[in-house]
Amino acid sequence: MTSNGARILQQLTLNSTAGEDMVRIARVLLLSLALGACTHAGQKGGRDSNVITEAEIDASGGATAYDVIVKVRSNFLSDRGKTTILGAAPNKPSVFVDGVHYGEIATLRSISARQLTSIRLYRAWEAQQKFGSGFVGGVIELSTRR
Repeated sequence: MTSNGARILQQLTLNSTAGEDMVRIARVLLLSLALGACTHAGQKGGRDSNVITEAEIDASGGATAYDVIVKVRSNFLSDRGKTTILGAAPNKPSVFVDGVHYGEIATLRSISARQLTSIRLYRAWEAQQKFGSGFVGGVIELSTRR
């Protein structure tokens, strides 16, 4: 427990009855949980887990965009399973380069890692907001040095 938390608990026990203490402790715990839940679900340790940065691309040593993704965030390539009951839809993300549809995952093997500044995974709902319908498997967007 942090020193602030310990200090709060100490004050609670000095200034109230046991029942009031329990209510206040519960409120402090709920507030702590609520504040913790406010952090972005896609961020871990101050970085967005859906983005591979230029530094990570360079550090990976991968020759192609595909190699970088496999080494750094292989989950980007995972099959999303059946995403619709209305006909055939891609289960894997589509590839966009600088905002333009480029193809399917296999096309990542033809893109040199040296020309990339970032790689971002958009989940299905994000992809549909940004790129329109038809990308229920999500989108991997590559940003290049222009």
